Amino acid sequence: MIRVQNEADCCLITLARPEKANALTEAMLEALASAATDAAATGAKVLILTGEGKVFSAGADLDGMKAGLGLSTAWEAASGAIAAFPGLSIAALNGTLAGGAMGAALACDLRIAVPSASFFYPVMRLGYRPQPSDPGRLATLVGPSRAKMILLAGQRIDAETALAWGLIDRICPPESLTDTAMSLAEHALAADPGHGAALKRMTNGDTP
Repeated sequence: MIRVQNEADCCLITLARPEKANALTEAMLEALASAATDAAATGAKVLILTGEGKVFSAGADLDGMKAGLGLSTAWEAASGAIAAFPGLSIAALNGTLAGGAMGAALACDLRIAVPSASFFYPVMRLGYRPQPSDPGRLATLVGPSRAKMILLAGQRIDAETALAWGLIDRICPPESLTDTAMSLAEHALAADPGHGAALKRMTNGDTP
């Protein structure tokens, strides 16, 4: 349910459960964390995260939530592994991004999306809490008030609004989503990986 392709210093990770709108199970989260960690260990310069079908991810698997998935440490492990990737990470959102799946996209350096994508995180309505890192990462991108619009007011926003708020960085047609991600990755793929990692640490406010 997670497909990993490694080619020319680029690791492409695809959520591949389209029949369930790429809803995330614990096994998928563990595989996602392992894939991101392995990509870093093998020296990949770019990590691209996308989904199969018309939805990036509907969030948590409902059966899994009934079994306690909402309290699993696998969520934070997956987003943490993506955030720790030293190269350029890009979420290529092929459709709607919902619920706990937001964490993986927020952990990426860049986010691009198709025009039909929508974004929502219904933790207030459902009575769950987001994973610990998600609110801070969301507020860093869109500001505290807009983060509260999504988390506390439960607002569902479209791609144009997400772009205006800074949640995503570009909107592109579905047929060119992967090509756009690769275009954004061009300089990182051509550069020395140490140089890319240093620039990333600097822009994250860390010591280079």
